[in-house]
Amino acid sequence: MTMAADSATEDPFDQLMVDLDGPMVIVTTAAGEARAGCLVGFHAQCGMQPARYAVWLSKANHTYRIGALADLFAVHFLAQEHRPLAELFGTLTGDEVDKFERCSWSSGPSGVPLLDECANRIVGRRIAWLDSGADHVCLMLDPIDSERTGSTRWLTFGQVMDLDAGHPAEDRQRPHHDD
Repeated sequence: MTMAADSATEDPFDQLMVDLDGPMVIVTTAAGEARAGCLVGFHAQCGMQPARYAVWLSKANHTYRIGALADLFAVHFLAQEHRPLAELFGTLTGDEVDKFERCSWSSGPSGVPLLDECANRIVGRRIAWLDSGADHVCLMLDPIDSERTGSTRWLTFGQVMDLDAGHPAEDRQRPHHDD
């Protein structure tokens, strides 16, 4: 059974996106003494020469607010054995709890938290923060360091669909414009 069959929506776009079942990542960052991190499903390589990587952060997240002040970010690629980290970073909000007190991490460049369990990661410098007016912003990164080891059995969107987000999703309806 595909995830689209389980989907409550009849919207073809939504069904196509669910069927893609992309891998999940955790994005972490720091600004001053503040740390933040969140589970992210929207991300992709967006350039080859020079290399670029993009992640989309929900405007409802604590990570969005700290990220607006940050220059460096870490993108941690989750293997299936990292589901507990996905639950931690996907179901709790940094507005209420310090997620980093509940996991093992090390301080990376400029204090960016690096999750010790996730050796597959990119650390990148922000080169663009693009707001299209939707519920997410596009954060474009220039990778300055990358690591790859271990599992490539990625944790996918379909495997975390049951998690309740730390913040509710914003209304997906298009804005109404009066004529």
